[in-house]
Amino acid sequence: MKGNFAKTLISGVALAVGVGLATVAIPAQAATLRMAWSQDATGLDPHKQTAFSSIRLLELIYEPLVRLDGNLQIAPGVAESWQFSPDGKQLTFKLNAKAKFQNGAAVTSADVKASFQRILDQATGAVARANFLSIASIDTPDANTVVFNLSQPDVPLLTAMTSLNAAVVPASEITAGTIGTKAIGSGPFKLDSWVPNSKEVLSANKDWAGGATGVDGINISVLPDETAILASLRTGQIDFALLNDPLVATLVPKEPKLQLTRTPILSYNVLQLNPSRKPMDQLVVRQAISCAIDRKDVMDTAALGEGKVTGPLTMPLYATDPSALFCYTRDVAKAKKLMADAGFANGFSATVIAATGEPPTATAEAQVIQSQLAEIGIKLDIKVMELNVYVDTWLKGNFDMAVALNGGSADPYSMYNRYWTKTGNLQKVANYIDDTLDSLMQKGRAETDPAKRKEIFAEFEKHLAEVSPWIWLYTAYGYTAEQKNVEGFVPTPTGSLFGLSKVSIK
Repeated sequence: MKGNFAKTLISGVALAVGVGLATVAIPAQAATLRMAWSQDATGLDPHKQTAFSSIRLLELIYEPLVRLDGNLQIAPGVAESWQFSPDGKQLTFKLNAKAKFQNGAAVTSADVKASFQRILDQATGAVARANFLSIASIDTPDANTVVFNLSQPDVPLLTAMTSLNAAVVPASEITAGTIGTKAIGSGPFKLDSWVPNSKEVLSANKDWAGGATGVDGINISVLPDETAILASLRTGQIDFALLNDPLVATLVPKEPKLQLTRTPILSYNVLQLNPSRKPMDQLVVRQAISCAIDRKDVMDTAALGEGKVTGPLTMPLYATDPSALFCYTRDVAKAKKLMADAGFANGFSATVIAATGEPPTATAEAQVIQSQLAEIGIKLDIKVMELNVYVDTWLKGNFDMAVALNGGSADPYSMYNRYWTKTGNLQKVANYIDDTLDSLMQKGRAETDPAKRKEIFAEFEKHLAEVSPWIWLYTAYGYTAEQKNVEGFVPTPTGSLFGLSKVSIK
């Protein structure tokens, strides 16, 4: 199945590109980057977005206090400096005095305080709320100083603050209730117009504290078919494109006028089980599913082998050899025995949901998993949803199984506490918690010794793989394709497009 399925997909992509399928003419504009991607944003509220397509757009408009650079090191954002107190219970930021919102107002400590109060307000529904529960109070001694007073030492807090979901927004817009209907940030570009599922027009923020951008603006076209994006790149109608589909990305190096940027990323492809639903509430059933999955076959078939089999921890500092984790070598005989032990020797039926386009490999992954689980009697129905419908369903935890692409982080706690702690605000998505996971997360959060933190999270990863609420599959690559006269883009393992702030067209 694997060879024929992959061959069919490649042939179809090559044929579509060869005939220049659905090219879209975009008028050239001086110093304007003509860009395309296949998935549009699903919303404009930086504190509530989970879809990668939304985050990629909003990180050009909004800024967090700090950000991660290409080496996963903390770098300035709205803040120019930061320092923990000796006891680890205070975190002080000095803001860049030049930082301004795109409405001309200065970014002040009052905006930072209001932003984090909004994130912490349960009524907001902020997706990263669980990362900031150690914040007991916030002081603003002057317009450029913010002091976070913590209930306990919180080592990963600074890393959590690098997320777009922790963006600083104007206090005036919070009061006006316009967050999500207007996009006013302090980032390198401002949003001039947005036609959902069609196009975005951005112009350079001349007041950006980070300095002059390399282009005067970015015109983004939403082209759902990535073969159309590649065709438009070939004909020079697009300068820069974000590609998600390895079937298309692997064709770019064959084009003499184009260049491909290929970067390992921290996000992970995963089969999420719902342990709140029978029979997946039984440990042995979940373990049977884990043993029945050939992760490398899923990756090789759906993604042409463009990636690496992974355990839960994808960040370089904490990642371990996944072959040592529970049932990472496929064992169908063991899976069948576990199913029989659970009283399901004849299997059961379930539905798996997948989103169109995010990732593009989702349907193919679901098909491979469907075939593999059929060998132990599980009859899997695949339900493909539009991205906005999928995200809503996913956030409600309304599924038996879900094929997902979830974001990574440089720190295990900020990556997983919203799922795998008792106070996690995405517990409804995880639908599983136990005392061991919660305890290990809390220990890792407070521990300051790097070697001990690594031991704690290695134990966390081992236990998570054993209880198998989710089946981690693989990490992939982030791809951008650009004309050879486009220079200066620096990719990061987070998949961020913030590097477009320094891109120029020669």
